[in-house]
Amino acid sequence: MALCLIGIATACHTDTKKGESVKERNKVSTAEASWMIGPFERPQNAQPIIQRDTMATFNDPMSGQEVVWQSMATFNPAAIVKDGKINVLYRAEQDRHTDTIGGHTSRIGLATSEDGSIYKRADEPIFYPDNDDQKEFEWTGGTEDPRIVESEDGTYVLTYTQWNRKTPRLALATSKDLKNWTKHGPVFQDFKNGKYHDKETKSGAIVTQLKGGKLVAAKIKGKYYMYYGVPHIWLATSTDLINWEPVEDYAGNLAPVLNPRPGYFDSWLVEAGPPPVLTENGIVVLYNAGNSKNIGVEELGNRVYTSGQALFDANEPWKLIDRSDEPYLKPELPFEKSGQYKDGTTFVEGLTFFKGKWYLYYGTADSMVGMATAEP
Repeated sequence: MALCLIGIATACHTDTKKGESVKERNKVSTAEASWMIGPFERPQNAQPIIQRDTMATFNDPMSGQEVVWQSMATFNPAAIVKDGKINVLYRAEQDRHTDTIGGHTSRIGLATSEDGSIYKRADEPIFYPDNDDQKEFEWTGGTEDPRIVESEDGTYVLTYTQWNRKTPRLALATSKDLKNWTKHGPVFQDFKNGKYHDKETKSGAIVTQLKGGKLVAAKIKGKYYMYYGVPHIWLATSTDLINWEPVEDYAGNLAPVLNPRPGYFDSWLVEAGPPPVLTENGIVVLYNAGNSKNIGVEELGNRVYTSGQALFDANEPWKLIDRSDEPYLKPELPFEKSGQYKDGTTFVEGLTFFKGKWYLYYGTADSMVGMATAEP
C-alpha cells in the first residue's frame, strides 16, 4: 500500500514489491508547495547523460603537452539554451592519478542537444586555465563548477571557481558565442581593497526570470542579485553583471541569507545551485544541501548531498519566505551513489526552460552528469 504525506516537498512512496511502476520509481517528488519548481522526474531507465572520456585529447597551455582532459570525471554542469539547442557546460577532470578530491585539473567542456535526450560533446574544452592574466588563480587546479546566465543583450555570463590549489575563488567570464571568452577575474578582488579576495568563495548563482520562453538575468529595483557560497549562502549585487559587491550587515560582515538547519536534510551545509528564478511568488532558489546525520536526517548518512528549494521575497532578495522540509532530489540510483565522492551526490547547477519544459542538470558523486525534467 502507499503512504502519502502531504506537505512541503514531501513524497508518496509505494512498496516496489506491490506494483510500483518505473515512472513512480523515477519520480523525484509528488507533493510540493505551490511556489516550487517541479516536481522533477528522471527519464525512464535513467542513465548519466555525460561520462568520462579516456580518448579525447587537448593541447594543454599549462604543460605544453597533449592531455586526456576528461579522463577522470565529468560532473557539476551549467546549462543554457542557445540557437534552439540546450548547451550543457560541464566540469571535466583530467586524471592526475591521485585519489584526492580536488587533486586533478578541471576544465569546462560543452555538450549540446536538440531534443533534450541525445547529447553531442565538443572534442576539446571550451573554457580552461590558459597562459593568461588569470593563471595565478587557475593553475594547476583549473576552472570548476560553472553556472551560466544570459543577459538581455545576449551576452553569456559565466560564474565559476578558480582553483590554484591554495584558495578557491568565485570568478566571472563573458562570451557572445560560448566559444570565445573574456575572463574578468575574481568577483570580489577589488571590493573594499580586497577584503574577501583571499577568502574561500564559490558557487555564484545569478537571479533570472522567464522572458519570451527563455531564462535571462533579472534586475530587481535596478540591481542584479547573485546567491553564492558554502556552507552558508550569501548575497551579492551588481548593476552591470560584471562588478559585484557582497551584501554586508551594519557592522561590515557578510550577512548569510540561508543557513544549515539542525534536524533537516541540510543540517551540515547549504550551497547555491543553478541560477534562481524570479516568479510571481518570489525568487525560487534551488540549492544543494549536505547532511550531518547526528543532527540531521539519520537515514541519509553523513556528507550526502541532496537538493532543496527556498523562496525569497521578490523585492527583498535577502528575505526568506519559505523553504522545503525534505529534498526534492537525492541520490537514489546507482550512478548517483557511486563515484569519486563515495557518499553520493545529486549536485544541481544547471536549469533551463526548453520546449515548454524545465530541464535540471546535476552532478552525480563527482563523477557523471544526470538530468531530470518537470512540466511548468
